[in-house]
This record gives sequence, structure tokens and C-alpha cells, in this order.
Amino acid sequence: MKNVFIALFVAASFIGCKKDDPQEDVPEARLIFKFVFDEDQVRYDSFGQESSVPDGHAAQSPRFNSMSAHYLELSPNAQTWLGDGEVLYEGPTTFAGGDEAIDFDQAKLVSPGGQWLSFPISSVQPGDYEFARVSLSYQNFDIDFLAQGMDLEATFAGFIGYNTYINSYTINEEEVAVNENKLQGYWGFETLGQYVTGQAPAGATTVVNPIWDSSPIPAGSCLVTGVFEEPFTITGNETDDIIVTLSLSVNQSFEWVEVNEDGKYEPEAGEAVVDMGIRGMIPLVD
Repeated sequence: MKNVFIALFVAASFIGCKKDDPQEDVPEARLIFKFVFDEDQVRYDSFGQESSVPDGHAAQSPRFNSMSAHYLELSPNAQTWLGDGEVLYEGPTTFAGGDEAIDFDQAKLVSPGGQWLSFPISSVQPGDYEFARVSLSYQNFDIDFLAQGMDLEATFAGFIGYNTYINSYTINEEEVAVNENKLQGYWGFETLGQYVTGQAPAGATTVVNPIWDSSPIPAGSCLVTGVFEEPFTITGNETDDIIVTLSLSVNQSFEWVEVNEDGKYEPEAGEAVVDMGIRGMIPLVD
């Protein structure tokens, strides 16, 4: 009996001291997407060609506070039609305003350098991807303007998705009640505790798509296409997180029609906003 007792004691001690499998404590590798804004990045037109500000217009590079987007797809090549790539995210929509629209109440607003989305890498189809496609929906930034001979600052909120249902939104400190759908180009402008709203012309928002001839996007959307510097490969065997930083060109992205040709935005003079579209996107892999 003594020998049996000793054997049981040793076995129990061994079981009690058994170390956990270290693999059980290893978190799953994730694919993480972030936004940054670069005023020095190349300024493109909708076809992915370098672009300057047209005659009779002026523009400035805004200082971004936040951005929201409602669609993300990785595309293998230039011949891949929209929706046929690896669709990683589609944001919530609603019919509260009649037609289907982006639900702004459920939008995630991301500050510069902040994390937008995160997925387990195991949920992504292994393969090589040449393009990232992101449908931008909302942006909030600060701009400079001229009024009554004074240089001032204001906060600008722009809705650039195809259609957005908005209960209300806050520009800087002022809340604006809407309670309806707004098409691409709706905006709010706030300074010194006062605000005004407006609507850019239909089709005027620049949406950069360098593969427009082989993989077009729907009219009125803000589905920006960016080219990886080299094909982005998912093997399915990754053990470390991968961060994809979506670097957005804000190089003179806020554009208006000049009344007084001084290069300064003067809303009191009737200078109308015509374009607030992002001027390109480079997906950078870390």
C-alpha cells in the first residue's frame, strides 16, 4: 500500500505541475487597416492621372479630424470586377430615408493613424492582391477661409458616399439635424458657433480609380482604388499581425470656384465648393 500511495502522489504532482501548451496562449494573427492623410502625396484625377487645379478654381489641403468608410475589398488584378475580389467589409445600410443608404448612425469615425478595421488573417482568402478598394463615406476636417478681411478657420463635414441616411451629425460643436437621405456631396460648415450646409454638384466629387477602363465603379460612389507598391500576399500561414496603412492624398482636395482670384476660400463672396474628393490612395503594408 505504501508503494501505491507514493506512486499516486508522484502522478498527482506531475499532473498538477504540467505546463500549459504555449500554443494555446498565442493570439491569432490579424489583418489591421488604418487611415493616414498626406498633403504631399500626388494629386490625381478620377482616372489616376496627375492633376492640377483647373483655371477659375482654387483649392487647399485640409487638416483631417476623422474619416469613415463603408466598404473594403482586396482585388487580385486590374481585370477583377468590383465585388469579385476578396470583400472584407460592407457597412450597415438602412431604408429609413426611402432608398437604401449608408446608415451614418452606425458609421465608425477614425482619426488620423487610428485603426479602422481588424480581421483574423485566417478569415482572408490566401492569394496575391494588387489593389485595395475602399468606399469612403464621410470626412471631417479643418480649413482656412477669408471673411470680412480676416483669415479664419472652420470645420467642414462632407458626406461623400453614394447616399447616406443622417439623423444628425456634429460638425465641430454644433449638431445639425437632417433626418433624411443625402446624396454624395452634402456638407456642413461651422465657424464661431455658426453653421451653414450645402450640396456640391452631382458627379463633381473626384473618385480616383486607375483601373477605370477594366474595372469601373458605379456612378456617384466614392469607391477609391489604390495600388499596392508590390502585390500583397496572404499565405494563410501568418503568425504575426499585418498592418495595412491606407495613405490618402489630401493634396488640394478641398476645391471651390473662385470669385475673387486670391486663392482664398471666401464663402461670403459666393465661392461655391465643387469638390472634396480624396486625391488618391496608396495601401502600405507593414
